Amino acid sequence: MRSRPTPRLRPVAATAAALVSLAVAAPAHAADEAAPGRLSGVFLTVAGDDNAWIRGVLLDCVTQRPGHHPHAAEACAAIDGAGGDFDALPAKSGICTKQYAPVTVSATGTHRGKPVSWNKTYGNACEMGYATGAVFRF
Repeated sequence: MRSRPTPRLRPVAATAAALVSLAVAAPAHAADEAAPGRLSGVFLTVAGDDNAWIRGVLLDCVTQRPGHHPHAAEACAAIDGAGGDFDALPAKSGICTKQYAPVTVSATGTHRGKPVSWNKTYGNACEMGYATGAVFRF
């Protein structure tokens, strides 16, 4: 036989249900715009072979906050032109040496409200530069 909830537990159950519904609804609103004081944008990194060196910068194309990316406007335009797809960044053609000195680039965060998690390894910094343009030029 099932026991029935006591009258004192009913308000607790109702409160718990309300809190769960609020927790589920909160992320949908949070994705629409960056909350004040929270970091928004894409954290970009460039790392040398075996992580012998690494550098990174935050690129925020939404709030237009002054950042540390030296070519922010050009980088944002390239990412926007690719529809936020880092595999579709506009590549330029050029000549690079065949020296193998791998460079791994990554992008993690949000761009225009869409989550980004991407990384790729290039044969050397020259190849990376032609393939990604201003995005990883920092």
